[in-house]
Amino acid sequence: MQLATTEDTADFIIAPDPGAPRLTRAVEGVDQNGNRSRISVVEERPLTIFLNAQEIVTAMTIGDYPEYLALGFLRNQGMLLPDDEITGVDYDEDLETVVVRTARKTSFEEKLRKKTRTSGCAVGTVFGDMMEGLENVRLPATSVRTSWLYALAARINRTPSLYLEAGAIHGTVLCREDRPLVYMEDVGRHNAVDKIAGWMLRHDSDAADKILYTTGRLTSEMVIKTAMMGIPVLASRSGFTAWGVEIAREVGLTLIGRMRGQRFVCLSGEDRLLRDVDPATVAVEDGRHRRKSADA
Repeated sequence: MQLATTEDTADFIIAPDPGAPRLTRAVEGVDQNGNRSRISVVEERPLTIFLNAQEIVTAMTIGDYPEYLALGFLRNQGMLLPDDEITGVDYDEDLETVVVRTARKTSFEEKLRKKTRTSGCAVGTVFGDMMEGLENVRLPATSVRTSWLYALAARINRTPSLYLEAGAIHGTVLCREDRPLVYMEDVGRHNAVDKIAGWMLRHDSDAADKILYTTGRLTSEMVIKTAMMGIPVLASRSGFTAWGVEIAREVGLTLIGRMRGQRFVCLSGEDRLLRDVDPATVAVEDGRHRRKSADA
């Protein structure tokens, strides 16, 4: 099996860069036979996000695209409203901070007191009243072709990435039809999707015709974030949580999981699916292309 080449990712707006020096570190150890072994491991570093003068959260992240991460996190938590005027996004690499500034005065002390930890990797943070933002969510009545899903899975799974290079990381990909557009990775799936949200906010990207693909589990937090972004379809190689399915059904999100070769399961929003390809004609998945799955 051949992994994708640089040419294969040329039409990505943002593609993974597994060779970036700040994202991994070579570490020596011993293997099962006692032989010396040297492997790449993913770096983690703290990033503190401020909204105006208020410190909001410190997240553990791989450190790429900090501005998108900050914008997406604040938008998905309902701290940045659709009509907010963003006057500045300042990243200080030495202090490991991002300050997002708005024309409107903000104060989130009460919201910060309600914050809880979620089940996501790298201590994802969700706030007690986040569910309230779903009440007004109206996802578009679009369609998704199953041929697009098969094409996306095949291409994304063989794209060079930190996941394939070092494992212990999650990927989230913003897609349109059968084309991957923006591919973000991080130690937590919530960070990866927040980077996508930040990119969409910064570039005023329409969500109605998009599909979000993730390598991680389809949890309540992933469903909430996708719905808050206005994206109507969320797909994954991994499985579901019961609450994730329940919320997806409440907001009308198409939720597709366990995508492996010819197989997938849709537990919400099946009415959007257009079955335009016979699964028997789809290539059986080569297990080697996700060889890091035990590490992630």
